Amino acid sequence: MPLDLKRVLEFCVSERPWVVETTRALARLESPTSDKSAVDRCGAELAARLTEIGAVVESISNDSAGNHLRATMGDGPAQLLMLGHFDTVWPIGQIERMSIVEEHGRLSGPGVYDMKAGIAIAMLAIRALQSQEALPRRRIVVLLTSDEERGSRTSQPLIEQEARRSDAVLVLEPSLANGALKTSRKGAGEFRLEVRGVAAHAGIEPEKGASAIHELARQVVALEALRDSGISVNVGLVEGGSRPNVVAEQATCVIDVRVSTAAERARVEEAFGGLTPALRGTSVQVSGSFSRPPLERTEPGVRLYQVAREVASELGHELGEGSTGGGSDGNFTAALGVPTLDGLGAVGAGAHALHECVEVAELPWRAALVAGLVYRLDSVQTL
Repeated sequence: MPLDLKRVLEFCVSERPWVVETTRALARLESPTSDKSAVDRCGAELAARLTEIGAVVESISNDSAGNHLRATMGDGPAQLLMLGHFDTVWPIGQIERMSIVEEHGRLSGPGVYDMKAGIAIAMLAIRALQSQEALPRRRIVVLLTSDEERGSRTSQPLIEQEARRSDAVLVLEPSLANGALKTSRKGAGEFRLEVRGVAAHAGIEPEKGASAIHELARQVVALEALRDSGISVNVGLVEGGSRPNVVAEQATCVIDVRVSTAAERARVEEAFGGLTPALRGTSVQVSGSFSRPPLERTEPGVRLYQVAREVASELGHELGEGSTGGGSDGNFTAALGVPTLDGLGAVGAGAHALHECVEVAELPWRAALVAGLVYRLDSVQTL
């Protein structure tokens, strides 16, 4: 029997206090990536709440970061992956500066937008399907990781393992500013450029020196040639030299690079690998790599979006799509060729900013959207 989206939406609207309380409870448990004990406290609360709604929850031990959570609903032979993270960028005590407050239609506080409300939305979507006895034949796995804000160093293998088992991946990261979904994201890399020169007295015998800073400046200007509509290059940290009257013996910079496609990534890697010094007496060395591949806009991803747009239309909403320069764990799953749709979480603003907030009125219908999408995908054999 077809899912009655009207009844699903009515259920989600009636449970608006529940989704707000769940978001509040998770946000109160501050969970900065680098504080394992804090992240694990939040994870324990999450595990308890997921168990309450009928999930079988596994805590995946992790020595160097918080434990990850894998929650399973159903035991079908095929799998649908819902992906998110519960670590945040905010340190313990930030809640004293950013109180969790609901006013003017917004719930504000550290981590509510990125992305504890998205987790609450996923849980409400599952509850909505349960209320209609409409859980899909596919097994639902909700994978919640603890180190996304630091590059997913420990969770990437787990994410990729679950993605390979899945027919599709739904990422509960925040939406774009207008509520649109994310059908593409840039890949991100960080590179360190180190230059060695020759020290000398800047006044008495500068000709005997070779300035690492001057060489670094030339390299930075040369890297500007990489920048175009798809590639961004940002030198965000520069250090070097010892004194104003000494020709600099060493200089370094750290460079953030974003790319839209795998071809752009290859171009950047080739450029960094081919850097050579321009000034005699200096040498250059490059280290670093891409931490996330780009999430490219693909036909399978667009088909996922089209299903979501149809569900949204039936719920009375227009649903757009777009791109962002920030990365997520969806970058990893899409790079494996698994259909991935991102930005299904909360509508709001202020990720990593003091004005972080979610639009409370949007929470119920976003949960209904996820529930309807999960149900519709159950009838889709291939994407």
